Amino acid sequence: MADTNGNNVSEELFHTTLTVVDYHADTSGSTRLVYVLGTHTTLPAAKTFSYKALEGLNYSPDDFAEYASRAQLSEGEAWKYGDGVMVYAKAPAGQEFLVGIDTKPNTENLPSNPETSELALPKGHDHLHYVLQTKTDYNQDKSGAFQTTEIEGCYVRRADAMAAARQVLDDMRDDFSQYDDCGNMEEKGQWPFGDDVVVHAVAQTGENYSVAVRTVPGAHKKHAKKQ
Repeated sequence: MADTNGNNVSEELFHTTLTVVDYHADTSGSTRLVYVLGTHTTLPAAKTFSYKALEGLNYSPDDFAEYASRAQLSEGEAWKYGDGVMVYAKAPAGQEFLVGIDTKPNTENLPSNPETSELALPKGHDHLHYVLQTKTDYNQDKSGAFQTTEIEGCYVRRADAMAAARQVLDDMRDDFSQYDDCGNMEEKGQWPFGDDVVVHAVAQTGENYSVAVRTVPGAHKKHAKKQ
C-alpha cells in the first residue's frame, strides 16, 4: 500500500512498549507506567529492537537482579512472563521492567522506510506522540494493580495527539460519574493525575480510566539509567 506521494504505507505497526512496575514505591504493584520505545513496520525488526531496548536506556543485564529474554530461550523452554513480553528485568530495589510488542493498525497511514522498517517522519520531526489509554479495574483488585493499557494511536504532531486523546472517551462522557480534562484546569497545579495525562474518568462501576500522551524521549527522561 502507498500514500498519495507514492511512499510505502504499512497496514500494521509494531510498537515496542516498556512497562515499569514500581514495587519499591508500592508493593501492591499498582504504581506502573507504560511507554512506547519504538515503532517498526515489520515484526522481525520490532523483535530485534525489543531485545536491545533496555540497552538503549543505558542498562545492561548485569544491572538487574533478574533478567530474562525470549532471545535466550532454549528450545522447549517455557516462557513465564506473558505472551507479549519479550524481555523481563527486575532491579535490585524491586522495580520490574517489561519490554513487549503491541501490534496496532496504521490508522494515520504514516509512511515507512522499507530499508530500515521504521517510519519516515516528515522533515523537522524526530519522534512520534503516542496516545495511551489505561484502565484500572478496582473490582478485580482493590489495590489498583489490575491495569490494562491500550495504544490508541500515534501522531507526528503533538497537537494532533492531544486532540485525539480528548476524543478517546468523549462519546461516553455522560456515562462516567467523574470526567476530568486537563484543559479545563486553569492552573497546572490543580491537575493531580500526572503531567502527561490528558483525560481522567471514573465509571459508575468504579473503574478508572486515564488517557495520556507520551513520547520516546519522555520514556528515556524518566526511566533511563543515569550515566
